[in-house]
Order: sequence, then structure tokens, then C-alpha cells
Amino acid sequence: MSWVRIWGHLVFSTKNRESFLHKEIRKDVFQHIKQNAEKKGLYLDSVNGYSDYAHCLISLSKEHSISQTAQHIKGESSHRINQNKLTSDKFIWQDDYWAVSVSESYLPATRNYIFNQEEHHRKRTFTDEIEEFMNKYGWECL
Repeated sequence: MSWVRIWGHLVFSTKNRESFLHKEIRKDVFQHIKQNAEKKGLYLDSVNGYSDYAHCLISLSKEHSISQTAQHIKGESSHRINQNKLTSDKFIWQDDYWAVSVSESYLPATRNYIFNQEEHHRKRTFTDEIEEFMNKYGWECL
């Protein structure tokens, strides 16, 4: 039997960074994302975000790649949001996402960071945060 435990921090935003995830629906959407991931055999440890993005702490299995995991989470959640008319306009996640590996020793700090998104973004913008991550990991905008 194969054993796999690869932790990742997955982040994705709404199309054009539209503020669709108002406080009234955010908790419901993130709860549904977690429940749906479990049904699909994905291990989603933590999920949270703000009005225009989501952070997920995931553990990849031997059956799922990061792109499959992102596709399952984003695809089904946008379908549910639209099917239940949780937003006045059609809801779409941005095609892109970013993900980094997380060491077992950093799991508690990553969970804390994810769960405190609303407080965190009172102090700094998502754009500032993206720039910091891009610099930290040596990513370039294409």
C-alpha cells in the first residue's frame, strides 16, 4: 500500500477579483467546499478567505494532483453558487491559482493564517500579499 502526505497551501480568487463572497454567504460557501471535498476523497484541512478569494490547506493523495484538486474545488463550488443563486451575477472563479508546499512543522501557523483572513486583510491588501508571495517564491507575472 502506498502512503502519501503532501501538504499544500492553495489560493484562488474570483474572476476579475469581483467581491462576490459577501460575509452573508462566505461561511456557507466555505463549509460547502469542505463538505464537497470530503465527498470527492480530497483532504481539505482548512478553508477560508475573504470577499474575492479563498485559501485552502490541502493534503494531496496518490490519486489527485494539485490541478485536479483545484479543479474539483473551484468547479463544484461555482456550480453550487450559481445553481442556488447565491450571487446576483454569474459567479466564476479565476482560471489561475497558486499553490506552495507546506512543511508539517508549519501546519499550525498555516491554519492560523487561513482562519484569520478577515483580520489579516484589515491590515494589508490581497494585492500586497500576492506581491509578497511572488517575491518570496521567485515567481514572475507572465
